[in-house]
Amino acid sequence: MPYFAKKYLSVFSRIISAIGYYLAYSFLYLLSISPFWLLYFFSDLLYVIFYHVIGYRKEIVLQNLQNAFPEKNKEEISKLCKAFYKYLCDLFLETFKTLTISKREMLERCKITGEAEAVFARYATEGRNVIIVMGHFGNWEWSGNSFSLICKQQLFVIYHELTNKRFDGLIYKMRTRFGTKLIEMKETMRGMVTNREVLSATAFIADQTPDPKNAYWTNFLNQDTPVFWGTERIARKFNYAIVYVSVKKIKRGYYNIFAETLVEYPDTTTDGEISELHTRRLEKDILEQPETWLWSHRRWKYKRNET
Repeated sequence: MPYFAKKYLSVFSRIISAIGYYLAYSFLYLLSISPFWLLYFFSDLLYVIFYHVIGYRKEIVLQNLQNAFPEKNKEEISKLCKAFYKYLCDLFLETFKTLTISKREMLERCKITGEAEAVFARYATEGRNVIIVMGHFGNWEWSGNSFSLICKQQLFVIYHELTNKRFDGLIYKMRTRFGTKLIEMKETMRGMVTNREVLSATAFIADQTPDPKNAYWTNFLNQDTPVFWGTERIARKFNYAIVYVSVKKIKRGYYNIFAETLVEYPDTTTDGEISELHTRRLEKDILEQPETWLWSHRRWKYKRNET
């Protein structure tokens, strides 16, 4: 193909991509300004499409559930699978509601419990930075917004940049709208060093899938599971107190944020101790409210013998 043809084809492709993005953004914005009753009406329709029509990652979800709950029969697994998809659709639309939701409504729908607020208030009074560990459990997106509106610490969230720059910018806008700041995963150490003098809480979503050759292995939900060493090693390096945060669904569209100190001084722990603590704590939450964890993630795509 001649050079000029390649050039114009590339420009045309970018134009089409931009048009697609702005059409998608317009639709998502309209969803965002919709009242919650209408948002959940759309969520119910989305559930029919995701679960019954296209079966989005249904094989992965069913396999994960069967492995995690070997004691449950086929009917129980099917019921749990449907409950998960209904929640996943709610979560998807609730996330985009962040584009326009007011501060007042955000705090009404995602509340920090008094006990959780007291945990962070104590560390703020002591002038100590903390590391937050949590999982893809409940509405983790909303929890950052409420934290930034209530707590004195500057919240930094470790995130993985999306390959699509426009949609990455959209997600960035939503996550930082109420004061949260983001640190790209590969810049974690540098970012934390840079912000060392800032009274902060740095949040790690600790249930993602690491390279199996450089992971801590444990048993999680009845399966051999690799866990990132990064959270533990960074906590020990900075000696920040480790706080486990849980976002539990109270009813449709409403959540409570709970928090508890897991480790006061990480530099006194041994290898694997911190990873075991936050993994066991997340497992407890999942067993109590399994439908609100992200079962569509390929959490167990690696085996221990692959290391």
